[in-house]
Amino acid sequence: MPSSPNYKRNYVQERKNEKPERKKKRACRNKARLAAIKSGKVKKGDKKTDIGHIKSLKSGGSCSVKNTKKQSASKNRSHGGKIGSRAGKANNRARRRA
Repeated sequence: MPSSPNYKRNYVQERKNEKPERKKKRACRNKARLAAIKSGKVKKGDKKTDIGHIKSLKSGGSCSVKNTKKQSASKNRSHGGKIGSRAGKANNRARRRA
């Protein structure tokens, strides 16, 4: 969260301080997107479609083309807190409330 209304993120500095593991995962995502563009699954600059991993990188999934799928951006980005060990907990909370 920015500390002031005029705060501006320094993306160059963030990239310089990025950990090697994070760089590797980012490169993997970029590689998957490029392969999908070349195969015709998605178009360049399409902001509504993401290339998601079938088995997430966080859960030990690979960077191969076989592990990718075309998904809407909102659907793909909604999985953030529900992957890995937290998956069961998120679903159980929803069931209890209903």
